[in-house]
This record gives sequence, structure tokens and C-alpha cells, in this order.
Amino acid sequence: QVQLVESGGGLVQAGGSLRLSCAVASGSISSMNRMGWYRQAPGKQRELVATITSSGATNYADSVKGRFTISGDNAKNTVYLQMNSLKPEDTAVYYCNSRTKYLADYWGQGTQVTVSS
Repeated sequence: QVQLVESGGGLVQAGGSLRLSCAVASGSISSMNRMGWYRQAPGKQRELVATITSSGATNYADSVKGRFTISGDNAKNTVYLQMNSLKPEDTAVYYCNSRTKYLADYWGQGTQVTVSS
């Protein structure tokens, strides 16, 4: 069982920045196949935001490329999502995801990000 604890959400004005953190309470990020961030806005399906593999390869949704950066700190067992130039359409609940080497998915409880115009 992998436990993920997210933090860092909040209310910010358009153009502002936030950094989300996802601490892996059990297990280590270096042992995961992949870590990622997803988001779900009201009335919409959950969508991928960014992922990072154990080798450091990253992938981003087109809507956040150039604005968001995903990174991992193996020593702190934490994955981050730096979000810059935030837009009102970035408003959503953001979920941390871990995918083990056995392709099992685990999710955090979610953290709310609200961007005001």
C-alpha cells in the first residue's frame, strides 16, 4: 500500500504561482514506475497534468506546457508541481498519483487549487 499526502493548494490570483507537494508516506518515489499529478474540475473528468518517471523523464498536458514543472526529490521522498502563470481554467482539485512497477495506481486525497480572475 502506497500512501500519498498532498499539500500546497490554495487560492491565488490569475498570473500567480503555487507549488504542490506530494509526500510518499510509505514506499519511495525512486521505486515507483511513475509519479504524476492529475486534476479534476467540477463537472469534468479527471485529466493528466504531468508525470515523471523513475529515470526523470517528464510529460505534460499541452494546456500546462511552459507553465508547470514536475520534479522529484528522492531524499525527501516528495514530488512537486510548480505552477506558474496560473489561469482561472487551472482551477480544480489536484491529485497526486503513483504507479508502481507492478502498474498499480495509488492516489492522494486531493488538494484544491482556485485561481481567481
